[in-house]
Amino acid sequence: MRILVAEDERFLADLVAEGLRGQAMAVDVAYDGAAALERLAVNDYDVLVLDRDLPGVHGDDVCQELSRRGAQVRILMLTASGEVHDRIDGLNLGADDYLSKPFSFEELAARIRALARRSGQPLPPVLERGGITLDTAHRRAYRDSRPLRLSLKEYAVLEVLMRAQGAVVSTEELLERAWDEHIDPFTTAVKVTMSKLRTKLGDPPVIVTVPGSGYWM
Repeated sequence: MRILVAEDERFLADLVAEGLRGQAMAVDVAYDGAAALERLAVNDYDVLVLDRDLPGVHGDDVCQELSRRGAQVRILMLTASGEVHDRIDGLNLGADDYLSKPFSFEELAARIRALARRSGQPLPPVLERGGITLDTAHRRAYRDSRPLRLSLKEYAVLEVLMRAQGAVVSTEELLERAWDEHIDPFTTAVKVTMSKLRTKLGDPPVIVTVPGSGYWM
């Protein structure tokens, strides 16, 4: 799951990003509206966590620009105001959800997961394929009811593969969905993580390598 946090309070932005990474999400950070739009133009994000009062390009203008582009990213708007008319304004601008500051991190993460499930083809919170069960709400994985002890990146890669529902997922897409913008595109991270994940999933194998194309379950 790929998330962009657009928040000008750097300490809060970095704190939220670090917490979400601990939930096996790939997270990029922008500290103003212009930087957020630049990242949104080149990366595909599942959810944008958008502070409404961004400097430079206001959060409202970011929302309107994304609507003009026809962007598919789901928007969770953050604001210091919890007034009803402010929430209505944000939703009318194109936000999918609204959260007032201060907020509970657990609620923020739950809302992000709920929005991500609605991006693209809606999927249930519990995914099942090839004897693998993935509980995305609680970040737990099982094989034939046996708990799997996965690292954050192994879990993230498995989630991307399961969300593809049998479609082939390329190495580039795995880098896009499970790592952030700082990853070296020539890294062997996908190959190494995939090897470890296959070992933990056990036999019979459920992840197939498609030469020249990627991987599928």
